Amino acid sequence: RDSGLAAPVGEAPADAATLFTHEALYVATTRHGEPLERLAIRGLGFRSRADLTVTSAGVALDLTGQPRFFLPTERIVEVAQATVAIDRVVERDGLVRISWRVDAETVVDSYIRPQDASARVVSDEIGALLTLTGTDE
Repeated sequence: RDSGLAAPVGEAPADAATLFTHEALYVATTRHGEPLERLAIRGLGFRSRADLTVTSAGVALDLTGQPRFFLPTERIVEVAQATVAIDRVVERDGLVRISWRVDAETVVDSYIRPQDASARVVSDEIGALLTLTGTDE
C-alpha cells in the first residue's frame, strides 16, 4: 500500500550552509495526523540512530545504513513537538515531528528523538528556517 511513497534521497545543495547538527534517534514516519499509522517508506521503515542536520536549504537525515535523506525547505509543511509515535511514548513534547510533502497530495509526519538537545530546541531551529524562507503554514 505504501509502495508509491518515496523519501527524497540526496544531498543538500552545494551552497547550503550547515546551521545545526544533532545526534538523534529516528522513530518513525506515519500518515499525517495519524501518529499510530506507520508507513513503509523505503529507508524510513525502521527505528535507527541518526544524525540530523539543519541547513540553510532544508533538513538532512542520515540514518544508519541508509542513503542521506534531504528535505528541502519547500517540502516541509510544519515542524512541531509530539509525545507519541507508533509504540514510542516519551515525556510531553519529547519528539520532533516534521510534516513534509512526499508529493503534491501526500503529507507525512516523521518523528525524531534528539539525543543532544531538547525537542523544543530542534523544533525551534527548523521552525526558524521555515519562517526565514516563508514556507511555514
